[in-house]
Amino acid sequence: MSATDFRAEIERAWEILGRLNALAPGDFHAMRAMLGELTGHELDPSVRVLPPFHTDGGRNLRFGRNVFVNHGCTAMDFGGIDIGDDVMIGPNVQLISSGHPVDPETRRSRITMAPIRIGRGVWIAAGATVLQGVTVGEDAVVAAGAVVTKDVPPRTLVAGVPARVIRTL
Repeated sequence: MSATDFRAEIERAWEILGRLNALAPGDFHAMRAMLGELTGHELDPSVRVLPPFHTDGGRNLRFGRNVFVNHGCTAMDFGGIDIGDDVMIGPNVQLISSGHPVDPETRRSRITMAPIRIGRGVWIAAGATVLQGVTVGEDAVVAAGAVVTKDVPPRTLVAGVPARVIRTL
């Protein structure tokens, strides 16, 4: 995608997000309609997202059934974000599927991207960050404030910076 294409996608998302984030909390029907416009996919009637919600594009964002997203979620989706069924996402969670190279010569001119996959039944607690290329396995829990840089096995609790397995569930 060219820089012009990126800018156009971001500006399209900003316009939709402006309307979406002006909605009253609890107007889930309107929220799903605007998220459908943003992602290009109809959302299941069980999806609940509380504003404000932020993303950079929206077209690479997928919501499963019975997903709850609390306020303040940032989902940078250029690398792709797939949220499975029965997922709960706490307030101020960041899902970051894109970034920049660490090399100073290319940092300002390139974007790195890798998908985030969140399995069925996952709970990501308040203020956690999940970085690009991470898969969070089914029924796992990401503790509040954790920074997830590596895959999370199913049915485990991870916590810390960087996140590490605390115990199995």
